[in-house]
Amino acid sequence: MAKKEEAIQSKLRLKIKSYDHRLIDNSTKQIIDTAVRNGAEIIGPIPLPTEFRRYTVNRSTFVHKTSREQFELRVHKRLIDILNPNQKIIEALSGLNLPAGVDIEIKMK
Repeated sequence: MAKKEEAIQSKLRLKIKSYDHRLIDNSTKQIIDTAVRNGAEIIGPIPLPTEFRRYTVNRSTFVHKTSREQFELRVHKRLIDILNPNQKIIEALSGLNLPAGVDIEIKMK
């Protein structure tokens, strides 16, 4: 077990969120292509459960309480791990031009 800990010293974890599933798939493909081009070892993309946010709103201001509208927001998530990242990989990922609807959270472990 000590050999495994020595082999994997650091890990870069990317958590990607988006409202559009096509947008998040294209972005993850672009991130993986960039990392592989720079010689990184990748685990993922791992699809995480989609988060549903549901809202119910009255259609009328103060009457007709039984008449309501329902709205839903879906947040799609993906997880990518990059094992033993070097400075070249981190610079390439930070210089990536991604669409406006994609949010990336980066953690170093």
